[in-house]
Amino acid sequence: MDLNVLFGVGAGIAVVTGIGAGIGIGIATSGLVQAIARQPEATGKFTPMFFVGVALAESTAIYGLVIAILLISKLS
Repeated sequence: MDLNVLFGVGAGIAVVTGIGAGIGIGIATSGLVQAIARQPEATGKFTPMFFVGVALAESTAIYGLVIAILLISKLS
């Protein structure tokens, strides 16, 4: 099997991490909305934790994108 094929498959798999990040951010947003609906006065406590969680979920997608770009750059 050609090494370029493996680089292409690896880049495709790395890009799939964006799906997981999207699901994670959706679940976090859902949890935030439910928490605010139950306790509107605690919005200030929930929001910073939400942004930390979203940043961690988004960083996985960015890492996957970087890996995919590095693998694509190896294709000749």
